Amino acid sequence: MVEKTQKPRTFEDRVLGVIETLAPAEQRIARFFVDQKQAVLLNSAAQIAQLAGTSDATVVRTARALGFESLSTLRAALLEELTGAPSPGTRMQRTLAETGSQASDALHHVIGMHEQALDVLRREEFAASFERCIDNLANAARRHVFGIGPSGAVADYASLQFNRIGLPTNALSASGIALADRLLWIGKGDVVLMIAYAPLYREVEVLLEQAGKHDVPVILISDDLGLLIADKVAEVLPVPRGNAGHLAMHGGTMVLIESLIVALAAKGRDAAIDSLDRLSQLRGAIDKTWSKRGTRKRK
Repeated sequence: MVEKTQKPRTFEDRVLGVIETLAPAEQRIARFFVDQKQAVLLNSAAQIAQLAGTSDATVVRTARALGFESLSTLRAALLEELTGAPSPGTRMQRTLAETGSQASDALHHVIGMHEQALDVLRREEFAASFERCIDNLANAARRHVFGIGPSGAVADYASLQFNRIGLPTNALSASGIALADRLLWIGKGDVVLMIAYAPLYREVEVLLEQAGKHDVPVILISDDLGLLIADKVAEVLPVPRGNAGHLAMHGGTMVLIESLIVALAAKGRDAAIDSLDRLSQLRGAIDKTWSKRGTRKRK
């Protein structure tokens, strides 16, 4: 007789299995843990309490009542489950199941996801971290922006725009052994802006090791990796990418990148404008008609 393999319990199974034994206030928080996983990962006990309409003591007490040593332990278990890397097809299926069948449904669903991300960017604590990041980026000798896969395109864009405003920047957007050549660029006095997400890829590990050797601060943009590498980075800018396990959405990250560009330009206003003027001159030297492109010729 073949013995059936028991399916491992999910985070949700673990919570729902004991929820009826909890006090009413704790039941409400337990349901919040299940329904708002992203918020649990991104927020402190006090912030979760504010979102759920309770006290931070109740949040911590509920985590322990569910069998976790602390809220941090609960987060770690949740993160481990969420970073099981579902396939792109599975992510899309989950997203479509919530979206609806009409094109307008998709539009409103995606707008709603981005509004949630923007709500995080508006918080006072995020703004304070953002200010510190601007100081780090502005005062560095050179900047390096890391991202691979879809994030690689964002890294390339950020590097291009930083260079345009007079801030020497390299894009660490290659993966595999091709990244090794670019890691040679990192030196003392630099700063790394890392766009990365769980699981912890080997490229991320090696980049952190290289940055550590040269005492180079790392600024992390992520919605889930911060808990794994918090002790190895100077700042974490937690930007949600939609619902966990669903299609990743980068709108919030792009808003953050463009906020960094404008803030850095404002901090070094004269240098930024001079650099952009030189860019226009170089364009004109390459193509005399460049400034007239797109204009209608007069007869």
